Amino acid sequence: MLIPENYQQWRHCITVECGITLTPAYLAERLTVWRSANCEETLRFRRRYGDNHWRSVLAWFEQAQKEIGQHA
Repeated sequence: MLIPENYQQWRHCITVECGITLTPAYLAERLTVWRSANCEETLRFRRRYGDNHWRSVLAWFEQAQKEIGQHA
């Protein structure tokens, strides 16, 4: 799978293919970046994958955070 198209694909990509554990600290750190529209990392991502995919990834991180009971 190259680019996830939905939450289930994204979660599989992150947790299985990349081996990343979705801890509260990790999710909070990533959400800080993704919510900063003018952060250099976010701008690079938006240029490469587009704003629609950026918004999807942001929503998926937020969904993961809600699933583990860590509300922003």
